[in-house]
Order: sequence, then C-alpha cells, then structure tokens
Amino acid sequence: MTPAKPRWLAAAQLGIFSSSFSTLLSQVTAGQLGRDPLVDWMTVAAIPARDGVLSSDPSTAAIAIGIAFHQWADFSWTLLFFGLLGGCTERLHPVALAALAAPWGLLTSATEWFVLVPLFPFWQPIFTLQQPYWIGFLVHLSSAAMYPLFAWFRWPIGHAPATTAVRFAQRWALGAGCVLTLSAGLGLADALSAPLPLFSRERDADQRYMRHMTTHHQQGIILARLAVTRARDSHLRNLAALMVASQSGENMIFARWWDGWFGEPMPMCSDNERSSMPGYLNLAQMAEARVAADGGFDSTFIRLMSLHHAGAVQMADQEWHSGGDPRLRLMAHAIRHEQQGQIALMHGVDGIEAVRQATRNMFANNL
Repeated sequence: MTPAKPRWLAAAQLGIFSSSFSTLLSQVTAGQLGRDPLVDWMTVAAIPARDGVLSSDPSTAAIAIGIAFHQWADFSWTLLFFGLLGGCTERLHPVALAALAAPWGLLTSATEWFVLVPLFPFWQPIFTLQQPYWIGFLVHLSSAAMYPLFAWFRWPIGHAPATTAVRFAQRWALGAGCVLTLSAGLGLADALSAPLPLFSRERDADQRYMRHMTTHHQQGIILARLAVTRARDSHLRNLAALMVASQSGENMIFARWWDGWFGEPMPMCSDNERSSMPGYLNLAQMAEARVAADGGFDSTFIRLMSLHHAGAVQMADQEWHSGGDPRLRLMAHAIRHEQQGQIALMHGVDGIEAVRQATRNMFANNL
C-alpha cells in the first residue's frame, strides 16, 4: 500500500487549493452581493503595499497583490490548522471538519479584522474601516469549507484508499465544484445585467434608493476627483482615489441591477429630489471646494466630504432597515460601513480607535 503523504505536505497542497477556491468564489459572487471585486482586491493590497497602491481605477498590479496576499493568508491558516495543530486535526473525519468550517472561519476572520490588519503587525486601518466584517467571514468560510478534502489530499493522486472519509471528501469536492460552477453562471448573468429577480416588499422604495444613491455617488465622485489632484496630504489623495473607485463600482452595480430588474433607463433625479437628499451639497458648497486655496483645500474637502458621506450613511441605513431586496440591503450595509470608515480615515483615525469605530459602525443606527 502506498504510504500517505507527510502531514505538512498535504496541508500545504490543501492550502493552495482552498485559497484558490476562495479567491475564485469571491470573484464570481462579489457582484451578486453588491461588491466590486477589483476594488476589494485593491483594498486588500493596501495591507502589505500601504496607501500608495490605492487608485481611482484599480491597477492590475494592485489586484494581483491583493489576490496574492489573500491567498497567502488563507494558505497560512490552513498550515496552522493541519500542520501546527495537526496532532489534533489530522485524524478528524471530514464531517467534523465541515462542522468546524464556520467556527474556524469566524475565528480567523475576526483575528485578521480586529487585530492582525489594523494593529500588529500591519497597522493598516483602511481594510477594517472600509470593509464590514461579514465580507471577511464569508471569504474565510469558503476557504475553511474545503478542509474536509484533507482526507483525500493526504494520499498521492490515484492511491487514496476507499475509506468512508475519502469517499466523503471526494463527494464534497464534487459538490464544491458544482457550487463554484453555479456561482460563476449566476455571476456572469449578473455581469450581463440579468440578475436573479427582485425580491422586495418595497419595490418603489428600492427604486428610489437606487436612483438617489446613484446620484449621491455621482456628486461624491466629482468631489473626490478634486482631492485626487489637489490634496496636499498624500494619505488624503490616496483615500480620495479609493472613494472614486468604490463609488464608481457601486454605481455600476446599481446600473446593472436596474437594467435587469426594471428594463428601462434609470430616471434622473429632479432638482427637488437632490435638494432633499441628506448630505447632497448645494452649488455654493461645490464651488467652495473648487475655489479653495491650495493651503486650505484639504480641510475644506474633509469638512464637505464628511458632510456628504454622513448623508449617504443615513440613506443606506434607511435601506438596511427596510423590507427591500436582500442584495440591496447587504450592499447598503457595506456602503454605510465604508463611508463611516472613510470619515474616520479622513480625520486620521488608526490603531485601536479604528477598531473601536469600525465595530461601532457595524451596528450603529444612523436614522
């Protein structure tokens, strides 16, 4: 009988597989959850590469760094689970490993979101303040969900014994392939403006929210582009570039969903609607940003964009607490988190205070 592979080798091979599965699943499902995956990869890239990697249009290099860093992190967690802790985990039945996927995903994602990224060793608050915790949990869960395959990976290709554990692992792998294929199909349909039907108890309210947030974002993008070229503080310039990228990506998702759900052009907001939107700047305020002296631009931008973001947070919070489509509500929760986080970042929040604010932002009621 062919001997089993060394535990660490099997763990390393499974780590490559599980992290790759997580990357692919994240990529194809992001749009269905109201996320722009390229912006998310760029945000992850800012952890090791710092703020300078942020841009209004995510670069190929930033995306590659973000994916590589994510895969390295997932790979490391797998090595920890089956390598360092292998004395306790290597003999677990795949059913037990499947049951441990959610707790392990919860533990590892929380460790990154609350400690490793915003505090030691990376001291990078952008990730925690930009992305709500549940995104990281879903990503880590998708990786840990591949751990039941360890019983199969433990053996050289073609030499796995026909045990119940190996057969379960093989069926689990087939199921994972089906999930990835189905998700890719739904993701492609979503990208082609053919999402799953609208599931909403408040159709008119959802339409109004999509129109208003799109318009609100359009003004935010104009204001942020001013800071990309005019801000003196490099951190503020990079943060403004992230604002442009994230709000542009969200508007593209709104446009795809609108086309798929309603089959007609999105109506423009009237002047009365714009003036009644919380945080929507008037002509005098926008002119103030444009004509601000170089030495005073940064403070003017922070004040006006903080006001603008606070209004978007209020609009998103209303949608989050509504009976609207679950995808719109999840997206609204992420929008309110990122914009509260960006207000904090504009004011220089970092370290443990960034963790405190990000945690509060997850649960705050801003209505």
